[in-house]
Amino acid sequence: MLNIDIAMGLARVTEAAALCSAKYMGKGDKIAADQAAVDGMNKAFSMMPINGTVVIGEGELDQAPMLYIGQKVGIGSDDMPEMDIAVDPVDGTVLVAKGLPNAIAVVAMGTRGSLFHAPDMYMKKIAVGPKAKGAIDINKSPKENILSTAHALKKDVSELIVIVQERDRHNYIIDAAREVGARVNLFSEGDVAAVLACGFENTGIDLFMGTGGAPEGVIAAAAIKCMGGDMQAKLEPHTQEEIDRCALMGISDVSKTLLIDDLVKGDDVYFAATGISNCDLLKGVVFSQNDWAVTNSIVMRAKTGTIRFIEAHHNIKKSSLII
Repeated sequence: MLNIDIAMGLARVTEAAALCSAKYMGKGDKIAADQAAVDGMNKAFSMMPINGTVVIGEGELDQAPMLYIGQKVGIGSDDMPEMDIAVDPVDGTVLVAKGLPNAIAVVAMGTRGSLFHAPDMYMKKIAVGPKAKGAIDINKSPKENILSTAHALKKDVSELIVIVQERDRHNYIIDAAREVGARVNLFSEGDVAAVLACGFENTGIDLFMGTGGAPEGVIAAAAIKCMGGDMQAKLEPHTQEEIDRCALMGISDVSKTLLIDDLVKGDDVYFAATGISNCDLLKGVVFSQNDWAVTNSIVMRAKTGTIRFIEAHHNIKKSSLII
């Protein structure tokens, strides 16, 4: 019963973040959208039946007043499980500010020591869903990975969709995909939502490749692990300061290929996400008359393989989670 309570509690955490942030949809203020999500998520965590520690959050104590790295969250009784927490209250703050699709609130959680403590720097990533597990190799070229994924999925390469963030640094991936005849889905922001889409056939997304934030990479890896998919990554420090930061966090080999079991150890791992704006997998928050709102969320657990889609109807005036 406790595991069900934890899973549903995580859904409430991301719901609170999404509901608070969605009030700033299209208002041009990404900082306010993010802060509202942080406030809602932090309050919801205080009701969780866990003894949790934030290992990936909004920054260090001196950079973030809430959901900072090292912050204790949950009810915190001695008889409750000790958990690592990774949060991204808004994956896609610019998307919320501009009123664009693919903004979500996300949380990953695992037993103490299970989540890779990723420093705030760039990380190269590649991910696929369950049917292409074992087909990817981050040390091979984009062309090789595209062809290998198509073969694993028993698809003609012309039917494959590669999702890539629209950045100049990814032109080599886009060019390789087009050269072999694969289709390309470009997105502007929101790494986690893009990786999440790889795990479900009904999204049409088959393969994620690109370089983005390392903390988001760990959260995405938790989602992929819960779905039975595959992901690999490599840290990409650009300065000596970032290399030193890795060393302080116990990462001696910054060039190491990180497999999914390096990013997320074991299978006692949970992932939850709630749509803020519409995305490939989840509808965004819809506010209706008489102070009601509807959220759509997904909650997953790796150990059981359970994936829950939750549509929740919230009475905003009565909800204790809405600030």
